[in-house]
Amino acid sequence: MQKQPWWRGGVIYQIYPRSFLDTNGDGVGDLPGIIDRLDYVASLGVDAIWISPFFKSPMADFGYDIADYRDVDPLFGTLDDFDRLLAKAHSLGLKVMIDQVLSHTSIEHAWFQESRTSRDNPKADWYVWADAKDDGTPPNNWLSLFGGCAWQWEPRRGQYYLHNFLTSQPDLNFHNPAVREAILDSVKFWLDRGVDGLRLDAINFCFHDKLLRDNPAKPPHERVGRGFSPDNPYAFQRHWYNNTQPENLAFLEQLRALLDRYEEVAALGEISSEDSLATMAEYTSGKRLHLGYSFELLTDDFSAAYIRGTVERLEAQMTEGWPCWAISNHDVERVLSRWGNGDASPQLANLLTAMVCSLRGSVCVYQGEELALTEAEVPYESLQDPYGIAFWPNFKGRDGCRTPMPWNDAANAGFSAGKPWLPVPADHAARSVQQQEVEPASALKGFRTFMHWRRTQPALCWGDIRFLDAAEPVLAFTRSLDGTTVLAAFNLSAKPAALDVSSLDALTPLDGHGLAQGTIDGGSLHLPAHAVMYAIVG
Repeated sequence: MQKQPWWRGGVIYQIYPRSFLDTNGDGVGDLPGIIDRLDYVASLGVDAIWISPFFKSPMADFGYDIADYRDVDPLFGTLDDFDRLLAKAHSLGLKVMIDQVLSHTSIEHAWFQESRTSRDNPKADWYVWADAKDDGTPPNNWLSLFGGCAWQWEPRRGQYYLHNFLTSQPDLNFHNPAVREAILDSVKFWLDRGVDGLRLDAINFCFHDKLLRDNPAKPPHERVGRGFSPDNPYAFQRHWYNNTQPENLAFLEQLRALLDRYEEVAALGEISSEDSLATMAEYTSGKRLHLGYSFELLTDDFSAAYIRGTVERLEAQMTEGWPCWAISNHDVERVLSRWGNGDASPQLANLLTAMVCSLRGSVCVYQGEELALTEAEVPYESLQDPYGIAFWPNFKGRDGCRTPMPWNDAANAGFSAGKPWLPVPADHAARSVQQQEVEPASALKGFRTFMHWRRTQPALCWGDIRFLDAAEPVLAFTRSLDGTTVLAAFNLSAKPAALDVSSLDALTPLDGHGLAQGTIDGGSLHLPAHAVMYAIVG
C-alpha cells in the first residue's frame, strides 16, 4: 500500500478561536488558549486542526471580514503567538489549516478604503463596482445571503458595490489580474510561515458574471437551503450569476500551482452552489483543490436513504477528487439537535461520529462534537450574530453552535475568567471535558477510542465505498482496499434493527472501536439501539 498524504482520509478538528479558551480574561478565546489545549486535541486522535479566522478584523462577521490578510487581530494575540501555535502543533504531530476568506474583505481593508474614494485611483477596479440603473436602483436583482439586496450605494464614487454577504463585506473583483496576484501573495505569506493547509471560505464566490445578468427566480417548492430563514429572499433565486463562474477554475489552478511549491500542503474548499455536489467534483478534478466539502450533511434530513443518496450522487460525479464530510460546523445547528430528536446521548453522538468518519473521504469535526454538545438556547438580548438578529425569531442565527467550550467545573466552565462573549449553557457545563474524563461511558472517551481505532483500519481511511440495500433505519456499506473489505453498518435509531447479510461472505467482527456492537446470527445482523457492526468480509 502506498503512503497516503496526511489530508487523504484525515480527520480535521475545527477550532472556533473566539469560543475555545480565553487566557486574558476579556471573554473571547485567543491563540494562547489554543496553544494551552493542543495536548487535549492531539489526545483525541485527530490528524489536523482547522482554525477559523484570527486575522485583523472589525469583527462584523467575527473574523470572516478581514481587514488585513497578513496580521493577527490583537483580540486573538500576535504573529509570534501563531508561530508558537504552529510549532507546538507540529511537535504533537498535528497539521495546521487556516481559514482563508478570499472572495471578499472587510469594508475597513486598506484596499477598499482606497477603492471607494474615486473611479480612477490605483485600486478603483479592485472591487465589484457598477452604475445604478437610470432610475437609481441597483444594477441587477442579486441578493445577499444575509438578506436583502447584494448592492450597496457608495456616494463617494456614485456607484454601487457588490456584497454577497454583509454590507461591510465588499466583494473583490477577481476579473482583475492584480487582485488575483495580491490574494495569492497573501496566501504565500502563510505558506512561508509553515501552515499545512487552507480551508477556503466561500471559494465559489470569487468571480461574478461580468455582464451582471439577473438571476432567475426559483419555484417556491425549491426554496430550501442550509441556514435559511423561511423568509430569507436569498432562497427565491437560482444563483447562476453571482457565484460559481467558469473563470474560477483557472484561478483554482493558479492557487494549486502555488500550493504545489510546498510539501504536502492541502486546500479544502467550502462550496455552496446551485448544485454543490457537481461543483465539488469539478473543483477537485485535475490540478485544482485537494478536497471539497459542501452542506449536504449539514441539513435537517436525517435518514439512511438521504445519507446514502447524497454520497452516491457525489461518488458518481467525483471521479478524480477527494471529498470531505462534516455534520456540524460554526454555521449550522449542532448535529445532536438537528438529528437527535431530543436524544443527546453519548451513544448517538459516538454513532454519528463513527458514521461520518467511515464514509469515503476526509472529515471535519467541530469542537464540542466529542462532548456530545447540543445547540445552545441563546436569549435575544445575548445574541451576537448579525444574521440571527436580523431574522429573529424565525431564524435564530449561528450563536447557538458558537458558545464557549466547557472545560471544567470552574466559573464559565473554565472558558474565561471574564464575562464570555456568549453565555455558557448549564447543560454544556455539565458535559465539560473534566467531567467526561472521569465518566467511564462518556461521549469524550468513546470519541477518543474510536478515533484511535480508526487509524488502524486502512480500508476505512482510504478504501472504495459500496452501499448495501438496507431498510430504514440501517445505513450499510463496505469499504475495500488492497484486497481487504470491511462492512460498516449503523442503526440510526433508538430501537433495535436488523440487516440481511446472507449475500455477503463470512463476516469476522472487528472489535476495539468502543461503540455498541451488533451481533451476527446466521444470515442476519442484529443491531441494538445506536449500534454498529464493523466486520471483515470473507
